[in-house]
Amino acid sequence: MHLEIRQTKDGSNTLYVADLNEHYHSVHGALQESQHVFIKHGLEHVLESKKDIKVLEVGFGTGLNAILTFPVALAQKAFIQYDTLEKHPLSAEVVQQLQYGQFILNPELLDYFRQLHDSPWNEPVDIIPYFTLQKIHETLEEFVPPRSYYDVIYFDAFAPEKQPELWTDAVFEKLYKATRPGGVLVTYCAKGSFKRSLKAAGFEVEALPGPPGKREMTRGVKPVVL
Repeated sequence: MHLEIRQTKDGSNTLYVADLNEHYHSVHGALQESQHVFIKHGLEHVLESKKDIKVLEVGFGTGLNAILTFPVALAQKAFIQYDTLEKHPLSAEVVQQLQYGQFILNPELLDYFRQLHDSPWNEPVDIIPYFTLQKIHETLEEFVPPRSYYDVIYFDAFAPEKQPELWTDAVFEKLYKATRPGGVLVTYCAKGSFKRSLKAAGFEVEALPGPPGKREMTRGVKPVVL
């Protein structure tokens, strides 16, 4: 897979996949997109009601979502178990070229960012007492999640037209079963067909203001049955 480093409008870098004609993040701002979609409307939303959280990320990619989650755990003293799926890990050379630590992250987090990428696969690693990482070397189709387990799902797959196999009714049925009652699935996508799949799985669908460059994003909530 041929990858190119490209700068987005907020100054942060992303990767362009020539084979798919697709970017890993929004060209309007990689950092802003991750912060808005996954941290603000996913993690911080759930942290309003609990401080012991299990996160599932679909697509570890550059590690940007993970390193943005890390300081939230530290600041709020929230215990976060962070499971992330990635079948095609980036090379150390590509990760270094992203230059996240130098340009957009607190320099103190740079060592932790490297540690996220250097951690072994398929076993939990305590990065700090508040943050445990488990990188799972599987596709979403291969992954068999525990039932009613995750509080937040970061659904950060490539767009539906680029990876249609990850945007099916069957996928969202699987993720619905893996989500705890009251838990959420968040994504940048706001397509009607995707929202219908979420609803068919059982999620209550919320259309929220999108990050820069997008009018809307989506949050699916698993209802609490009394």
